[in-house]
Amino acid sequence: MKLIVGLGNPGKTYTKTRHNVGFMVLDALQKKLTIEKITWDLSKKFNAEICELNLNNQKIILAKPMTFMNTSGEAVQLITHFYKLTVLDLVIVHDDKDLKLGDIRVQTDRSSAGHNGVQSIIDHLGTQNFTRVRVGVASENEKKMQNTAKFVLEKFGLLERKKVEEVVNKSVEEIEKLIK
Repeated sequence: MKLIVGLGNPGKTYTKTRHNVGFMVLDALQKKLTIEKITWDLSKKFNAEICELNLNNQKIILAKPMTFMNTSGEAVQLITHFYKLTVLDLVIVHDDKDLKLGDIRVQTDRSSAGHNGVQSIIDHLGTQNFTRVRVGVASENEKKMQNTAKFVLEKFGLLERKKVEEVVNKSVEEIEKLIK
């Protein structure tokens, strides 16, 4: 069994913002992996949107925490404990302002590097030894990134949207490698 968690913020206000690229990747992954009309269900028990599916006789749980980014660890902890998963079964997908838009890094056992959503997961699980798919969202204009909180909550610009679509698709391919 694998748990793939995309980080983001719930609500229309945050749709298509840099901080929600984890949600974008999970939506694309869910569409690619589901042949039937399997949809997202809001789980009050986990405070997350959940999509369960089977791939090659393996159960895959996709989750988008509805706790807001900085408290993502609450939902991740609830889901991992309920399904009795270890951190080896966990993949976290999140935005990374330290990577250029379009870049991806798949890494295990890394610090949060200042990402509050990842830090929340580390705090709740008591370890950083899980796999992360870091999706670059950095602007080529460094002045835009001076106020990090403001920057990550901005929507992608018109010229960035094609790169976003490409990096989302590349991220889906990387996750498929991890779960096969």
